[in-house]
Amino acid sequence: MTLACTSLNAGATGRPWLVFLHGLLGSVQDWQPLLPALEGWPCLFVDLPGHGHSANVTAAGFADVSQLLTDTLHQQGISSYWLIGYSLGGRISLYHACQGDRSGLQGVLVEGAHPGLNCQAERAQRRHHDQQWATRFLQLPWKQALASWYRQPVFSSLTDEQRQQLILLRENNNPHVVAAMLTATSLSVQPDLRGELHQLSVPFVWLCGSHDTKFIHLAQHSGFELRTIANAGHNAHRENPAEFVRQALAFIISPVLKDVAHDLS
Repeated sequence: MTLACTSLNAGATGRPWLVFLHGLLGSVQDWQPLLPALEGWPCLFVDLPGHGHSANVTAAGFADVSQLLTDTLHQQGISSYWLIGYSLGGRISLYHACQGDRSGLQGVLVEGAHPGLNCQAERAQRRHHDQQWATRFLQLPWKQALASWYRQPVFSSLTDEQRQQLILLRENNNPHVVAAMLTATSLSVQPDLRGELHQLSVPFVWLCGSHDTKFIHLAQHSGFELRTIANAGHNAHRENPAEFVRQALAFIISPVLKDVAHDLS
């Protein structure tokens, strides 16, 4: 089984593919604001399990999603690629990069993504948190549940208009499959990937909106390469798409490798 996806500039040669993974409740349409700036780059936009045109695809956890991604890339004939993932898509990108079978992976960019919890108490707290949200998705009127979701502190930089736009975009999701995906890929069951990420042989970077203080501090505390997107919050690629693409492509064209920087210091 493979995931539904949409390609752009498939005929472009000489550059690796850019493979985009959206966040929870999203779809390939989330990346629409970036398209004007991606001319000349072959891109693959993937619908994650339970989302968009992959709504009928289920996954039991991170290993399942990573295998589905591998199978999808093979089906598309993609042998050289960068992963660009937002939130849940970023966490899946990190997990995929840390697996043994990552042939063809050139690098990883994640936006507002968590590398994993390293404390059992935090895992238990997050498990309870995500179970509560899964229950809300199933029990509340769907639009009310979405309104509550986008009132979380991580989305505090959104204006009322931006919040309403996101709710309208998400209304077509099936709350049952979204709740199942939330549970299967909860941060509480994600491995703590910090150690493996520091050993990666490919470059990777955290992209964070300048107002997304939680994830800026997380990246800094974890010792990861960080680039901030001005005038943006947690969903930086939507709030400032031009700057997001500029910074992403600048890193892809000339990545900062930590071992090289260390040798030059």
